[in-house]
Amino acid sequence: MADVAEMFDFDAPVERHGTFSEKWDRYVGRDVIPLWVADMDFRSPPAVIEALQERVAHGVFGYTHTPPGLVEAVLRHLERDFYWHVEPEWLVWLPGLVCGLNVLCRAIGGEGDEVVTLTPVYPPFMSAPTLSGRSTVRVPLVLSGGRWVVDMEALEGAITRRARLLLLCSPHNPVGRAWSREELQGVADLAERHDLVIGSDDIHAGLILDEGVTHVPIATLSPETARRTITLLAPSKTYNIPGLGCSFAVISEPALRRRFIKAMGRIVPHVNLLGYTAAEAAYRHGEGWRRALLAYLRGNRELVESRIGDIPGLSTTHVEATYLAWIDTRQAGIEEPGRFFERAGVGLSDGADFGAPGFVRLNFGCRRPLLDEALERMKSGVENL
Repeated sequence: MADVAEMFDFDAPVERHGTFSEKWDRYVGRDVIPLWVADMDFRSPPAVIEALQERVAHGVFGYTHTPPGLVEAVLRHLERDFYWHVEPEWLVWLPGLVCGLNVLCRAIGGEGDEVVTLTPVYPPFMSAPTLSGRSTVRVPLVLSGGRWVVDMEALEGAITRRARLLLLCSPHNPVGRAWSREELQGVADLAERHDLVIGSDDIHAGLILDEGVTHVPIATLSPETARRTITLLAPSKTYNIPGLGCSFAVISEPALRRRFIKAMGRIVPHVNLLGYTAAEAAYRHGEGWRRALLAYLRGNRELVESRIGDIPGLSTTHVEATYLAWIDTRQAGIEEPGRFFERAGVGLSDGADFGAPGFVRLNFGCRRPLLDEALERMKSGVENL
């Protein structure tokens, strides 16, 4: 794996100021290292850049339907990486995964029904139900043996007659868990007992950091589970192309798929042609780059886990997947930790936005020297409390 990593230079600086970067422009004019929103500072795979340059050179940017080559590449990817046989008609294309979460909430149940999710969690999991006229039922994950796990008893106890949808983040953002087959089976069994639709956000599926571990889409557990599952996927996190807006849902059950498409109506726009182009190039030719990325991210993860463990009052758990570290600041007695670390020169995501005040989320998808400097600033900030 080290040999693969040497093929790409993830330590090479990439200037993002002046590119209208949401991540970097938040702190424009301030000496703050941005490690908050989940995009990486690395250039995308060379094959993606080349495909985009070729498409732009054509010079005509008209309405575009889904390229058959992209469908083929996605089906091959799902079969190869997850042993998941998917039919072409199961795919529904979307301009973004957050859009998919909102469509999902509108497609299942009706006004006043309940959507159950596990917290802390990516903020749209909590806002999408509300925006759809549903109620969000939050069930906290619990820390057991230094690992975040699902409290199955609490989850089952939170399900009422109004519950229609269970939203699952897999791998989980922000706690970095790659759920095991056994854990997912427990969730699937519960959904079957209570006749819930499962909405599974698998956008970080390509970012399993623990070697020897394979992502398991919950829909692959059984035909029954597949019939009640809508899986949301995208190449955006894995290949660092979130600004190109291309994602898709996998829905094997025809009636469920029709409900989802109906909820899209004429509100959801088509995927733009450059999003299609980048996605196909990533899935077809990005595997070598992805493997090199994982090797580099493992090094960053080790740095974060080691250095955070040396800062008094801070702790974190092992990141099994994603490039996001979930850090507990409560023992340090820090109020509003997001603001605190901004003053120390590091921009992090505040845990309150994920339903867990007292925590922060750190994005380590960046150059290692920059990460090292950010961790040093965090340490100095805490020591100077």
